[in-house]
Amino acid sequence: MSHLRGQVVLCEVQDLRTSSNNVVPARSLGSVALRKAEDMEGDLHFNVFTVDFNEELVALYGGSLLRQTHFLHESIKAILRLYKHLKTPPQSVVLVGHSMGGVVARALFTLPRFNTNLVSLIITQASPHLAPVLALDPYLLDFYSAVRQKWVNQAKKLRNVTVLSVGGGYRDYQVRSGLTSLPCPPGDPNKLSLVATAVPRTWVSTDHLSIVWCKELVLATVRALFDLIDPETRQFSVNPEKKMAVLSHHFIRHPVRMLAETQVTSVSISDFPEAWSEVNTLRLAYSTPKEGQVKYFLFALSSRRKAYSHFYCRSNNLEMSSWVYGCVNASSCVHTVDLSTGTELLPPYKVLVLSLSNLSSVTHLLVSASNLNGKQFTVECEWQRQEFQTLSVPAPHVLSFGLTASDVSVNSSGLLHIIQLQHFHQVYQALRINVASQCKVHKDRLPNVYRIHVPWFGEDSLTTASVPSVTEISGMLHTSRPDNSSGVFLLLHTAPNCQYKVSVRTSLPRVLGQILRFCGPMVPVYTAVTLLLACRRQLCSILKSRRSADMSQAVGKGLQPHQVNLPVYILHMLMSCSWFQEVWSVLYLPPMDALPSTTPDMTFHEGGVPVEEWPHPLSPLFYIWGAAVAFWGSALLRLIVRLISLILAPLHRPSVSRDCGTLPRRTLFLITLSLTVMGGVSCGALSIFAAFLLHLYRVLRLQMTERSLSHMLNLAPRQHKEAENGSVEGDSQSRSTECNVAPLLSECALQEVRDDLQLHLCLSALFTLPVMLIAPSLIHWIRNLRYSPQLDPDPCWPLSAPLIIVYMLLINCNTLKLSNSKLLPLTSCIPLPMSIAMVTFSPLHLYRVSYFLLAALVPLASCVLL
Repeated sequence: MSHLRGQVVLCEVQDLRTSSNNVVPARSLGSVALRKAEDMEGDLHFNVFTVDFNEELVALYGGSLLRQTHFLHESIKAILRLYKHLKTPPQSVVLVGHSMGGVVARALFTLPRFNTNLVSLIITQASPHLAPVLALDPYLLDFYSAVRQKWVNQAKKLRNVTVLSVGGGYRDYQVRSGLTSLPCPPGDPNKLSLVATAVPRTWVSTDHLSIVWCKELVLATVRALFDLIDPETRQFSVNPEKKMAVLSHHFIRHPVRMLAETQVTSVSISDFPEAWSEVNTLRLAYSTPKEGQVKYFLFALSSRRKAYSHFYCRSNNLEMSSWVYGCVNASSCVHTVDLSTGTELLPPYKVLVLSLSNLSSVTHLLVSASNLNGKQFTVECEWQRQEFQTLSVPAPHVLSFGLTASDVSVNSSGLLHIIQLQHFHQVYQALRINVASQCKVHKDRLPNVYRIHVPWFGEDSLTTASVPSVTEISGMLHTSRPDNSSGVFLLLHTAPNCQYKVSVRTSLPRVLGQILRFCGPMVPVYTAVTLLLACRRQLCSILKSRRSADMSQAVGKGLQPHQVNLPVYILHMLMSCSWFQEVWSVLYLPPMDALPSTTPDMTFHEGGVPVEEWPHPLSPLFYIWGAAVAFWGSALLRLIVRLISLILAPLHRPSVSRDCGTLPRRTLFLITLSLTVMGGVSCGALSIFAAFLLHLYRVLRLQMTERSLSHMLNLAPRQHKEAENGSVEGDSQSRSTECNVAPLLSECALQEVRDDLQLHLCLSALFTLPVMLIAPSLIHWIRNLRYSPQLDPDPCWPLSAPLIIVYMLLINCNTLKLSNSKLLPLTSCIPLPMSIAMVTFSPLHLYRVSYFLLAALVPLASCVLL
């Protein structure tokens, strides 16, 4: 957007899946800004610009992120050149970025020739600032590391740049809101991270796409942009304090005024003596009449300071105007101080809580309940002593499985009650909170508001309920508690003279959902481990009995957490020893991967990936999930192979040989060389995928051969039975003996084909993992094929040639060659250490899974040659 006489705001939007909706957020911001400008006096106008990134999947492929950053830089300079003819041309822009667009916006400051004065404010929506969602290539991690180091190490130079990050909440299944936290030094006053559920007038979670056109968020953004305009310069303010004050006003509390400045006003008692009422009771409940009138209520502080600590007041008159004042002069109340700046907006009403210790110069409190326009509303106020209205309830343990509950009863003699949820500070905890309210007298009351307040991150959530009612609240966290932070609070804005019962239980399905949300990248790692150990099971069976095991049984035997997780746990324990760390560094080993970070203040790997210690008992759970994916995925693969083989069977001649689908050595060499060259000049992922399809064709041919042999042996049992009953004698008896030999040979051939089929099904399932991990690179290359035939940079280039050679060599593999190989005993021992290494180094670097699988498959391919 650009201010007509100077300032420019550039709206850059990028989505994880597609950027075809780039026009939608720009249109939303532009249309709302235009309507607001038309309603305002003064010649104010904004221009909205969008940056098209050609639908590149940069969330999964990091090779284009740096190019996009340079393109954004050139776009900003091109936009600013459009205003050079003005007397006061704009000098900077405001960026609004969605998803990876917000990350690219922050990456501008890593460019060596970028002028930091070109950007004054960055607003990001559902942008994964903390870490990539999936680390599928090293370029993505290098990009994040460079951005993080720039903003953390040079935070003082970037203090003039204000950044606001808004997460979508639990409905965003693509980018969890914990990743939208800005990695910055603690206490940085110009960086603000929060969730949409905590934004005033929004209070709901959004999915990854709808956050860009959510009306409430669009309105908050546009209002903030207009409030940032300096009336003197008619450009956006460059004052960091004012920018944060405006953003805090629209995105955190939405009080009466933006700046926390005292305002002295005059409210004279002599002007409307009949409109003044002094309140001597502990609570005020007043409803305005239909006729407009002037009404003020006066509360004396002198008699309440010792007995009470706070003054609480709420009103469902949602006009955000001054309504609570402090009287400096007790006799006339001529000079008043506006105390409404601390007002907080809730869905059904606005709330103000004043601490009496901060009102030493005030003698009386003045509450305005005037409705000159005839609008009816309710005002409720009371004196409070918060230590008497604060209760504690322990959160049940995660392993209680919801069988036990922590209950607390509240006899509501007040309007606000605070319940501290003890021991509730980890993201793997999930609570089911039930609040039941009962009132003896049924009358119209203001609704209840239940608020879960998280002090260390802006992820509060609000629930509105009628009176009486039974309400269930979902208690889950986007981030874990950092050190030295207070716990989570449940704030109950209640109705007076009612009873409330709060019951807290652990929700096992939500616990599992939280673990999967944060540790989802562990599942493909353990899936690869399960399939690799299943391959080990096949090799051991061939080594022992010269026959391969059934694939489903082999995958089932791949679930061996004691052989994998125990060594990893021992390594983590040894890493706490200084001598072991020295040995580790001498061997030039990379840091061990822990599970993803869950706190805003995190530690990082050298690659810029946040790490944190999770409970080690969770590792078997990840292993079970990975094994389940491997088992059902392999079952699906077998079903697909059978269906495709039925379709392709009419196109092939029936075969009874185990060598069906194999390639002659010369053909094998030429195809391998061609695929390797093709991967070097175009896309490595394409060559790997082609090699995978060639091996899959070998599996299909084995499946067709197995079916042909089975049909051919349908009559063999009948002939065998006639021979055993001696139905043919003499010369005919000798012929029956020959018939008996033939079926036995055919059954042996069938068994050999079945053994080879089980072996290659296991290998094909294992080959599928690298193909899935490199899929983003292949998709990116296909989408940009019309611009360039070569993928640059190609994250698969160091992997493509050896992986293609392994795939092609294993096409001619069978159980007979493996059983006769002298390398088989050594080869069968390699999958286990590779599985341990995979769990140690791959959870935060998923692209390493392909390298560990390659390391385990190279000796297997060597068995075919030796």
